Amino acid sequence: QVQLVESGGGLVQPGGSLRLSCAFSGGTVSTYTLGWFRQAPGKEREFVATIRRYGGGTYYADSVKGRFTVSRDNAKNTVDLQMKSLEPEDTAVYYCAAGRGIILSSIYTDRQYDYWGQGTQVTVSS
Repeated sequence: QVQLVESGGGLVQPGGSLRLSCAFSGGTVSTYTLGWFRQAPGKEREFVATIRRYGGGTYYADSVKGRFTVSRDNAKNTVDLQMKSLEPEDTAVYYCAAGRGIILSSIYTDRQYDYWGQGTQVTVSS
């Protein structure tokens, strides 16, 4: 059974940076598309970024493009989300997700991902 565990969340000032990491276990990570989603209080969960399997590329929500970078290390079974120029609007619980066989047009949809971490809180505030 695939398990995902996020780490690296915390409190950061506006304009600051934070790096989230997600540890993958229970499967062959290279065969999975790995994504990051977030959910702010009172809002639905939304897509943040994803990195496809087999060198299929990276994709970002417009709201984070140019500020966030997603990367994966298949040898270490990890996927990271580097976040820069953080804004109060980035405050949310961030979730790592994994799925296989996700077509490109569906990578933004959370129900396409089969496995989820427990989430890590990111708070951007002065």
